[in-house]
Amino acid sequence: MSEQKKDIDYAQAQLAYSIIEHLLQHTTVLSDLIALMARTLDEDTTKALTNTPQWTAYLDSKRMMERTKKNVDKFVEEMNAIEE
Repeated sequence: MSEQKKDIDYAQAQLAYSIIEHLLQHTTVLSDLIALMARTLDEDTTKALTNTPQWTAYLDSKRMMERTKKNVDKFVEEMNAIEE
């Protein structure tokens, strides 16, 4: 086992994972809600909404969360390896 792995406080790492997981779950639920709301808008309103800086920021943030989810999955693998 490497020195880096020995320095990890497992309980704190579990807490961090739990916090991150809940934030990702909330983000997923929020994204689903935004998508549902966007589908209920008429074409002109949807076009106006999707041409705003806020929509662009939302899409950028959503992509970042998708990458974060992959990093959390890697973190979980590392935690499982440490636990064993």
